[in-house]
Amino acid sequence: MNIWRTELAGSWPRQLTQSDEAQRGLVVSPDGRTLYYLQDHGGDEMYDIWAVPTAGGPAKNITTTADVREFDMLISPGGQIAVVTTKGRAQAQVELALIDLRTLATRPLVSEPDPTFRWSPVAWVSNGKTLIAERANAAGTETGVFAVDRDTGRQTPILAKPDTIFEAGGASRDGRYIAITTNDGTGRNRAAVYDIATREFRWAQPTPWEQKAGEISPDGRKMLLRTVVDGRSFLSVIDIAAMKETPLPIPPGQSRAAPQNAFSSDSGQVLVARSGADEPTELYAVDIRKMQLRKITNLAMGSLNRSVLPKSTIVTYRSFDGTLVSAIVTMPFNLERRGRAPAVVIAHGGPTSQAQDGFSAEATVLASRGYVVIQPNYRGSTGYGTAFQRANVHDIGNGDLKDLLAAKDFLVASGYVDPNRVGISGGSYGGYLALMALGKAPHAFAAAVETCGVIDWRTMATASDPSLKAFITSLLGELEQNGKLYADASPISYVDNIHVPLLILQGERDTRVPVAQAKQLQAALGAKNAIVETVIYADEGHGLTKREDQLDSLHRTVAWFEKHLGQRSEDHDRFGP
Repeated sequence: MNIWRTELAGSWPRQLTQSDEAQRGLVVSPDGRTLYYLQDHGGDEMYDIWAVPTAGGPAKNITTTADVREFDMLISPGGQIAVVTTKGRAQAQVELALIDLRTLATRPLVSEPDPTFRWSPVAWVSNGKTLIAERANAAGTETGVFAVDRDTGRQTPILAKPDTIFEAGGASRDGRYIAITTNDGTGRNRAAVYDIATREFRWAQPTPWEQKAGEISPDGRKMLLRTVVDGRSFLSVIDIAAMKETPLPIPPGQSRAAPQNAFSSDSGQVLVARSGADEPTELYAVDIRKMQLRKITNLAMGSLNRSVLPKSTIVTYRSFDGTLVSAIVTMPFNLERRGRAPAVVIAHGGPTSQAQDGFSAEATVLASRGYVVIQPNYRGSTGYGTAFQRANVHDIGNGDLKDLLAAKDFLVASGYVDPNRVGISGGSYGGYLALMALGKAPHAFAAAVETCGVIDWRTMATASDPSLKAFITSLLGELEQNGKLYADASPISYVDNIHVPLLILQGERDTRVPVAQAKQLQAALGAKNAIVETVIYADEGHGLTKREDQLDSLHRTVAWFEKHLGQRSEDHDRFGP
């Protein structure tokens, strides 16, 4: 992933950087002349801040800190100072530091003594004298909003409460209004504008779905709002004076405003990234005065034709205990209901994440080859309230796994799917759940593909990155006091039950799920002569960023399922509209 530039009015893309390393986290200087971005080394997530002229020219590493990760850069209005989050290689907590962009000198701004907490910047206010920032725990159950003095680092709490979420999406430049997302009193995230002067909340329109407050426009009159309705996200703009909500004219799918400077400088346009089941991510500009949508980019391959790509639908089924579970189903064209089709259950990562109805290369390529694909939002997922999100705490690999097994049962009951031709795949926590399925429900699936999945939580708790250890503790408790729980939740405890063909995909420099996890699994399965293949990608971390590796893993996944689940039946060869 390198950086390209295109004109808002439309132009041929121009490449600004050329590197074998992935680049992300783009931030433009206030004068528009310099682009800052993040770059690591082979996926190790030890990011440095780099800079490149927006007009073109050589890129420069401006931090060069091998043992400190800088990210979440936010430039002050004057353009001379930036705040970044910092994390040392051996520490768990995330802190704040200032960079003088003229001299490149760095100094600490906020130090955090508690290894279970992390800071992140939100907005500069009061002409860059004050920073609005968040302090959140590793479990994601407590977030507070603070004002931080730029010169002294003094922190003043604005909204903070134990075991409660107060997230800031943006702030007005004068510091009076803050865009707030909170679950206080409801157990479900809702959005508001918080008036610091009066200490009053002004709430967005109520909805049973989770809301997220976004950026406040430069003129201080509007706030962005994102609402996730059962896996599909919708963007609106709110007039702060009247708290009137106006939906942006974006087709249903997965939509997000740009992470910084989503509003144009005149507050009249909004930059949005949108994808759908049949369209990869593209950038759009929304004129919020006329409510007109204009496509800016054409990033997808020219050979992709939306009309022949599989479509998706949102379904809901009951799990083992009656809990309702939502899922995205991608169907092949012209599939007859004869109970003979193959299928794949895809488990998302996280677990505090959500399968949304955007573009999934894996779901698309499998459905285009005749597989019914389901992506469940099992317990532990976001989007369905705090209670549902925390339902797998001290219960991982149990209730959430049963939700995935119920997804298979749902597909079989639909009348389309052959119960003996269902596979499972997943990455990160999804890979972990795939492994748990093979070990605890050895007859449920006929083949599996897992990417960077956890095999043993005990070795993870002693060998992984310190910040991830804090998150593991939030799910399972301290290892010393909960050894049996760690063992019961680890796929290695059930490895003797694994008998179905398994493909393991792993980045060699993964700092979240170290490569030792994949090697440990390969050794255990190899010792019992199981059908297992492990592919370790050099210079890749937690997830694959190089295009050749992404394509290779996709081809291997398809080939694995076609070999072990079988291709579509002859009477299912009428695919395509």
